[in-house]
Amino acid sequence: MARIVVLGAGIGGVPMAYEMQEMVGKDHEVISISDSATFHFVPSNPWIPPKWRKPEDIKVELAPIMKKKGIEFIQKAATKVDPENNRIEMADGSSVDYDYLIIATGPRLAFDEVPGLGPEGYTSSVCHVDHAAIAAKDWDSFMENPGPIVIGAVQGASCFGPAYEYMMILETELRKRKIRDQVPITYVTSEPYIGHLGLGGVGDTKGLLESALRDKTIKWITNAKVDKIEDGMMYVTEVDENSEVKQTHELPFKHSMMLPAFTGIDAVRHSGAEGLTNPRGFVLVDKYQRNPTFKNVYSVGVCVAIPPVEKTPVPVGTPKTGYMIESMVTATAHNIKDQLAGKEPSDIPSLSALCLADLGDTGVAFLAVPQIPPRNTTWSNHGRWVHIAKIGFEKYFMRKIRKGISEPFYERMLLKVMGVVRLK
Repeated sequence: MARIVVLGAGIGGVPMAYEMQEMVGKDHEVISISDSATFHFVPSNPWIPPKWRKPEDIKVELAPIMKKKGIEFIQKAATKVDPENNRIEMADGSSVDYDYLIIATGPRLAFDEVPGLGPEGYTSSVCHVDHAAIAAKDWDSFMENPGPIVIGAVQGASCFGPAYEYMMILETELRKRKIRDQVPITYVTSEPYIGHLGLGGVGDTKGLLESALRDKTIKWITNAKVDKIEDGMMYVTEVDENSEVKQTHELPFKHSMMLPAFTGIDAVRHSGAEGLTNPRGFVLVDKYQRNPTFKNVYSVGVCVAIPPVEKTPVPVGTPKTGYMIESMVTATAHNIKDQLAGKEPSDIPSLSALCLADLGDTGVAFLAVPQIPPRNTTWSNHGRWVHIAKIGFEKYFMRKIRKGISEPFYERMLLKVMGVVRLK
């Protein structure tokens, strides 16, 4: 009997544990390790500060579900992944041995790379449900004394969708409260243009998102490097296409949320195992999601090393979207099953993107097959239906997690919610 350990219990880790257990049944042991007792649905975090959701609405207690599925759940923080000895060291001094390891930890949030960035500095975050809860308190204070808002993503960021969403959700809330006229909003991003999204754009995301910002009288600064953030003031350098300084900006704010760059978590990036990660601590994988050096180590999700899609004046990373992660999970489950049977891995993930960006009372949707260009399919659209679909997306995924369902989620969303059955 092999011991298969899934490190991490988020958007990638929980479906990975479910699908792996369903794939191998009682013939092998599946273990899930997480530093948190709960799963939380990250895409809903931008709804928390304006009270469109409460933190408990998007959390699921994992231990009872894992037990029912026949998965051992260990709620402990990992301090070191040791692939040379097939072991994970834990914060309490214990360790967990494995035959196969799937790293699905998500990222470390690199707030430390910009002075004053993050919840311990002067900006809010929606990267984690606990950060979003802190942002909700900051939003309450803001509503008592409104003023300028600065939203965006710093240099090296790879996940831009939540910044657009959060900005437009707040804009919608301000209009509902009839105080939008008191709040100038500026979007600051390392993207070379609006709608780049770390993907070189998808369909007409540039035109769609630029139009949305113009319609809401939101100013923007692209090719932006955030130098530092002080209480109520952000210092930004805007560069041209040659990365030369074009203009500097001092942006006052009463509320700000800036997405950070990511790295691998400390337990992985400081493992000391040569060949496990790139310099940023992201796990190196081949086309089968398997590490080239340690053949019994796989990785899925945001912690996987994927190069930028193109060179940009200010560094931006490539996002790992839900549809892409789902395909990584399925391929990994099949490939480990093959290895257990003495075969070589053969399943290659599709790595496609299907995204619904909620813009408060409307939204933008796009499909990229595959996510990294050149693509076989590129499609984008907009309308209130995207906002409604995002709500359905949340309900369906939360049901999947609560019920321990391992079916392909994004494929069903593509067919049932998006209404693009004929799109190839």
